[in-house]
Amino acid sequence: MVENVDSTGLRRVLDSVALGVFAVDRDWNITFFNREAERITGYSTQEALGMQCRDVFRSERCSTRCYLRQAMRSKRSVIKVRLEILNRHNRRIPLEVTAAVLYDEQGVTLGGVESLLDLTVRQNLETCVRQSYRFSDLVGRDPAMQRLFQTMAVVAPTEAAVLLLGETGTGKDLVARAIHNLSRRASGPFVKVNCAAIPANLLESELFGYRKGAFTDARQDKPGLFAKAAGGSVFLDEVGDIPRESQAKLLQVLDEHAYIPLGATDPESVDVRLVAATNRDLAALVQKGAFRSDLYYRLRVVEVDIPPLRRRRCDIPLLIEHFIIEFAARQGKPVQGVAPKAMHILLQYDYPGNVRELRHIVEHGVILSTTDEIRARDLPRYLTQRSDGSYFDPIVSNQTGDDERERLRQALDRHHWRVSETARALGIDRTTLWRRRKKHGL
Repeated sequence: MVENVDSTGLRRVLDSVALGVFAVDRDWNITFFNREAERITGYSTQEALGMQCRDVFRSERCSTRCYLRQAMRSKRSVIKVRLEILNRHNRRIPLEVTAAVLYDEQGVTLGGVESLLDLTVRQNLETCVRQSYRFSDLVGRDPAMQRLFQTMAVVAPTEAAVLLLGETGTGKDLVARAIHNLSRRASGPFVKVNCAAIPANLLESELFGYRKGAFTDARQDKPGLFAKAAGGSVFLDEVGDIPRESQAKLLQVLDEHAYIPLGATDPESVDVRLVAATNRDLAALVQKGAFRSDLYYRLRVVEVDIPPLRRRRCDIPLLIEHFIIEFAARQGKPVQGVAPKAMHILLQYDYPGNVRELRHIVEHGVILSTTDEIRARDLPRYLTQRSDGSYFDPIVSNQTGDDERERLRQALDRHHWRVSETARALGIDRTTLWRRRKKHGL
């Protein structure tokens, strides 16, 4: 076949195009190799001819999911799919390939032919574009997120207390960690405290420590989390759940940079930067007398509102791509995108669990996917199970009363009342699920 191509002058044509082109016979031996294929792979035509194509291209797909093999078996072309190869110098090259069957004049299969488009420049450009929509581990092109990034960049180098407001799953912990990492305290510890997960009678001793003999089981001194965070930052998540009796000590830390451990008589100085977060309405709690007004105003020196995902839908495809890259690498799977029907479902859903829920949905899709894209059947059932085209909304954050209770019970029933599985499916913390079960007597 090489002689035929050369004799018709096709080689000169194929050597002049910016596409790599190679052909194989039915035994997968290379029979044609153009100039761009030489550049992409690092092998000369003389070296490549007669070699098995898998020994030249060294893709992970060669042994099990070869596109050229797929085209030859199905007698149908595979058009514009992406893969990576290792070139002669062990450098990864991203390619867009099209594979087709090669026939003779009588329609007998001679082998296959594949074209290769080097995506290195395009991929580098795509990476630059993606990076422009990133801030630390946060991703967003929505104007609200861009404003958030600008605020974080200004606030992080200061020592100001920051109060993060946002629904469950919006990424408050990522924002807090980014503020720490961009501050002058980045080399110090970052200590996260979930105030809702610590029983009220233990919270004070956990935060501020205690002295030997302070209570029956205090057999030795124990430093609190503020002491462990010295020189760094403390992130108080769910700060609205701190009992009122502990709020005075927290205010003392903010005002005097000191506190008194349980059982101690002298105050201890503390050198920490405080970042707090809540999904509750602290102003309303202040009005009810459940939260100290002086502490509230001290915490909100800088107040940052993180928008829910349903208010920044343009970020959904960007986040999906981000999570696919993460989970495809973790699972060792070739998933590269989302099928149109599945993407339509993902774009229509309201995400009561916000970015955390989307992350779990993509992880679910990558795990179940058997192709190079997530299809509708790979998504969690609650997104696709209704036949009328509507989407099941497990728990909407602003629902109240019997409606929320029934939806929560349905979610628990679907997962056989397994707390971890239910919380994961809803995109909420176990603590949040426990709190909602307690609220509705479930």
